Amino acid sequence: MTPEKKLTILQDLIQIPSVNDHEADVADYIADLFAPYPQAKVERLTYAPGRDNLIVTIGNAAGPRLGLSGHMDVVAPGDTTAWHHDPFGGEIVDGRMYGRGTSDMKSGLAALVVTMLDLLDQGVDLPGSVRLLATVGEETGEYGAAQLTDAGYADHLAGLVIAEPSGLDNVVYTARGVIDYKVVSTGKASHSASPEKGINAIDNLMTFYNAVRSLMAQHTKVDPVLGGLLHNVDLISGGEQINSIPAHAELMANMRTIPAYPNHVLYAELEGLIAQLNQEPGVQLTLSYSYPEEAIPGDPNAPLVQLAKQVSDQVCGHDIQIVGSGGANDGAEFLRAKGDFTSIEMGPGSATSHQVDEYVDLDDYLQAIQIYQQLIPAFFAQFTK
Repeated sequence: MTPEKKLTILQDLIQIPSVNDHEADVADYIADLFAPYPQAKVERLTYAPGRDNLIVTIGNAAGPRLGLSGHMDVVAPGDTTAWHHDPFGGEIVDGRMYGRGTSDMKSGLAALVVTMLDLLDQGVDLPGSVRLLATVGEETGEYGAAQLTDAGYADHLAGLVIAEPSGLDNVVYTARGVIDYKVVSTGKASHSASPEKGINAIDNLMTFYNAVRSLMAQHTKVDPVLGGLLHNVDLISGGEQINSIPAHAELMANMRTIPAYPNHVLYAELEGLIAQLNQEPGVQLTLSYSYPEEAIPGDPNAPLVQLAKQVSDQVCGHDIQIVGSGGANDGAEFLRAKGDFTSIEMGPGSATSHQVDEYVDLDDYLQAIQIYQQLIPAFFAQFTK
């Protein structure tokens, strides 16, 4: 495939405004690219109307299977007047392509697609199979990856490469998990001149707030790569007006977890605290979670990690770092699949993800394709020695 065609594929993807929705439009485009190849098995798994996960499998099903993954959704561009480039234009200026998703992560997704198309064009006889898992909803909860995992599409992988924008200087082998939770406090309204006739929902919520801060401060273990457990209350609201005792208050908190504290341990602690406080007179607290994800443990010496570093070192011409990530990704869901496999993040991108004038350096995008093109045969070679 010519460099011009590779850039066109990325540009076409950027011009599809799949902002937390409409991933089926991206899936349609990618499926059309594979339509001329009868040896490519193209499947869809619908999450909701207009939101299709896409699965493309090529190669020999009798051999080991390498998973390649990228998400098709992007975050909103925000105030478009602050952009110097059309957020969905895919404009190319001075060796960079600008637009929402150029970094996170349509450049990575496009690089995976181009790599697979090149394998088909070249008639490479793979001793195993390569499966693209293109997901919906990563930016808002990894629920596309969860659906694909529950449906068995990630079962028995021999390895998984997620093309998140690690930058080509890094191979990410471990990542924090996440727990977003909400606590709602229900009280009883009354005139503020007669507080004894009401139940102050804010007071009860603040009791939880202080208690949970003390509880989470007890988690002092530190991961040598990821750091410690993070817990932040980021949203809080309550009350109706200044002269009324509030009948309703709520907070939302974000936790960034580490392998030393699995999510189920933290769930038990939060739920235990809620149960304890609800025993107090007048306290009525409810707890709910939003798309929690486990931390991704990893081994920096795992064969796939070391192979990705070796290939990247050769292609990029400098020493690639093996690192961890503070953000959650689809890998947390895929690792629930049957089988035991290593998951890594490695993809093109810049430090502008989710920002105004997001961009990717086109040299990095093309270099990522070279890395994947060399990594895939090298990966399968491990099984034929």
